[in-house]
Amino acid sequence: MAQRTVVVASASGLHARPAKLFVQAAAKVGVPVTIRAGEKSVPAKSMLGVLSLGAVRGTEVTLEAEGPGADEALDTLAELLSRDLDSEEALDA
Repeated sequence: MAQRTVVVASASGLHARPAKLFVQAAAKVGVPVTIRAGEKSVPAKSMLGVLSLGAVRGTEVTLEAEGPGADEALDTLAELLSRDLDSEEALDA
């Protein structure tokens, strides 16, 4: 199973706009991805699941995926989380 650990960079954490952008990107990668903060793991394409993690700026999260394209999917999503999505006007997610 492929994994990436990344620190959430958005000022509001994974809430509101950053969570929406992350979930939309996760739905597009074509491989099931889970995101974990602490002991809680949820599907990355679930808005309610991602919000339930309560990840604030600086929270370390782990992304996991399996199968063809898993590494590329995790690279894409990890890069997204490492940016401050609150300060970006437009995003190509």
